[in-house]
Amino acid sequence: MLADVVPPLPKVVLHDHLDGGLRPQTVLDLADEVGYGGLPTHDPADLAAWFRAGADRGDLVAYLEGFAHTCAVMQTTDALHRVAREFVTDLAADGVVYAEVRFAPHLHTGAGLTVDDVLEAVIDGLTSAGAELGVGVGTIATGLRTWDPARVVAAAEAAVRWRDRGVVGFDLAGAEAGHPCVDHLEAFRVCHLGHLPVTIHAGEADGPASISAALHPCGANRIGHGVRIIDEVSGTPDAPMLSPLARYVRDTGVTLELCPTSNIHTGAVGSLADHPIGTLRDLGFRVTLNTDDRLMSGVTVTSEMVDVAAAQGWGLAELAELTETALSATFLDPRQQRHLRDTVIRPRWTQALEAAAWRPA
Repeated sequence: MLADVVPPLPKVVLHDHLDGGLRPQTVLDLADEVGYGGLPTHDPADLAAWFRAGADRGDLVAYLEGFAHTCAVMQTTDALHRVAREFVTDLAADGVVYAEVRFAPHLHTGAGLTVDDVLEAVIDGLTSAGAELGVGVGTIATGLRTWDPARVVAAAEAAVRWRDRGVVGFDLAGAEAGHPCVDHLEAFRVCHLGHLPVTIHAGEADGPASISAALHPCGANRIGHGVRIIDEVSGTPDAPMLSPLARYVRDTGVTLELCPTSNIHTGAVGSLADHPIGTLRDLGFRVTLNTDDRLMSGVTVTSEMVDVAAAQGWGLAELAELTETALSATFLDPRQQRHLRDTVIRPRWTQALEAAAWRPA
């Protein structure tokens, strides 16, 4: 039933990388335009399979290797604009009504574009497509853990500079283990002084200490992934025991941007059935369901919902709950959140739930 009902329902995605969600044919077209010869094949189906196989190697650093190819073809304003428009078009076809799209502008300056050129092209592509298709879009500008701190500061400054022109937050991503987020405290200070929300990749390829550092002293409002918070939970289902960190994350409502299929591909968990999203939800953590990289992991928002629900024993009610949780965790104005919830999301999910209740067994 879920595979039939979920596709058209309104969805919200918080954690989706622009350079991880290109169409395979677009990668090929742009490679031809810029003369990039690094791709392994010129067949779109084979290229999709190649990206997927390259990502599914149980290691975050290996997972990230595919981005060298997508970023290589995203070095002109026309390419960035096309990718951004197609990104939103594909989300709209999947029922997404609001998305926060993240990418690192500095990765697209190799052919002479400035960071502002990059942000202008991407934001125009995202918002123009969103306006045409009825999808709200916010941009999250990203820096990488492996960069020199000064470069991450520059990324944060660009994010703050564009905060009233489409940027809704700042993110720190990239290889996690061995690259602590506290190396970039000055970048987070820039964001906090600029009143720009922060989300930090943490607890994916490193342990709970990484989550703790993202919260304090870095001041993250949300945690990208955060799946390793489960390491701070012990005891039994009837008598769970939470560490001080786990209690803090749960009791203060820190949002976890969980990406189950991607977590399998990077080796953070073994399977969808083993993923702690269900346990964390049952314990009262603020969990959301996201795609991470639709090209690399071969997923859509719909497929992630349907597959995770099947593995966790969920139905429509749990997916409706996670959708509203994601909406409430967006960096949108609360009035916009309420409007979207009351006029689009809740009515349509409620209608689907009522229809399912009347469906014969």
